[in-house]
Amino acid sequence: MLKLYIANKNYSSWSMRSWVLLKQAGIPFEEVMVRVGTDTFAPTSSFKQAVLAVSPGGRVPVLVDDGFAIWDTLAIAEYVAEKFPEKQLWPQDVKARARARSICAEMHSGFGALRSACPMNIEADLSQTGAIIWRDKPTVRADVQRLVEMWTELLAQHKSPMLFGEFSVADAYFAPVCMRLKNYGLPVPDLICDYMDRVGGLPGVKAWMDEALAEKDFVDFDEPYRLTR
Repeated sequence: MLKLYIANKNYSSWSMRSWVLLKQAGIPFEEVMVRVGTDTFAPTSSFKQAVLAVSPGGRVPVLVDDGFAIWDTLAIAEYVAEKFPEKQLWPQDVKARARARSICAEMHSGFGALRSACPMNIEADLSQTGAIIWRDKPTVRADVQRLVEMWTELLAQHKSPMLFGEFSVADAYFAPVCMRLKNYGLPVPDLICDYMDRVGGLPGVKAWMDEALAEKDFVDFDEPYRLTR
């Protein structure tokens, strides 16, 4: 069986992408939780040692298939799409598939202002913080505007609840962004709110959120806006 190494569900947006993709697609896997702590980034930390034992990158998520490790969320998505072609994790149309890969790559390497200012925190209501961020950070507003334009175009083009018709890698990729927009209360049009609600209602996403809320962890370096839970 596949093994997926992840970090804390409340904070790890990168882990969420791969976990939701597998869960929502109905692909069996074993979860291996490697919790982060205050010494996570130290070379000798238990987190680093656990992840380095399966991946030379030393970061999560890592997918392991019969001893073979795949790291990086895009590589994981491509691997499972090829291994389970019947799941149709990418759009079947060649141009739609290229566009889906393009926006996932854009998410993978872009939106730095939104990532930096609004780290994922599913458990917290950070709407007051979000209002200040929205007021003071034009780069965050620009990132959100790009998301609004992207999603609006795709939803209109495909006339479907998800970005490319049925659930795909793209929706899994943007699920953590939906969490950020919601928890920081960043203003978006109703059409985008509706899409975010549909993503949040996916069984795979809901399962991740429920388990994130049950963790009750508090990792200080992932909490730039709170001193306690």
